[in-house]
Amino acid sequence: MSLSLDDVSRIARLARIEISPAETEHTRDQLNHILAFVEQLQAVDTTGIEPMAHAVDVVQRLRPDAVTEADRRDAFQAIAPETEAGLYLVPRVVE
Repeated sequence: MSLSLDDVSRIARLARIEISPAETEHTRDQLNHILAFVEQLQAVDTTGIEPMAHAVDVVQRLRPDAVTEADRRDAFQAIAPETEAGLYLVPRVVE
């Protein structure tokens, strides 16, 4: 598949990109190279190959899920205007 100059102008208009006539020819050549490469990739037989989630098989290093701070809820609620059963009471906003 190759694009014409009209195709490139239409794509540029849809993308809200202003390109000059000289740029249109250069852009057409670049897009045609990209499309040719996509066609080349589609021609490869991939039957029996499992899709990958990522191009590089890496493992994310995670830190251990451990509590690092002391529980200070009682201290924070002691200075709150109103609390009940461990919850903050706030004025009603929606009726």
